Amino acid sequence: MEVTLPVQPVQYDGCGRMMYHPDFHPNQGKPWSKEELAYACKFHEYDGFRCVAMALGRTETTVRTKVYKLQKEGMYDTYRDLWEAFAAATIS
Repeated sequence: MEVTLPVQPVQYDGCGRMMYHPDFHPNQGKPWSKEELAYACKFHEYDGFRCVAMALGRTETTVRTKVYKLQKEGMYDTYRDLWEAFAAATIS
């Protein structure tokens, strides 16, 4: 089995969070879909911001900032509850 390493080295900030890397964060800078917002709001409490960020292809700082912004705007619960609708639609 051949292992290919990223061309660009992975760097971390002072808090141990991975900084932007194109191989790991392909969605960075792209608009957020409603499904991504719902996923972040629903699962960051269970899986942590690091896992959610990797699942969404965005940096941990970006996911954390987005969730906190939604909480401040009063939209957090709306998106968290919306995840159930997305989950039900995929099951049907």
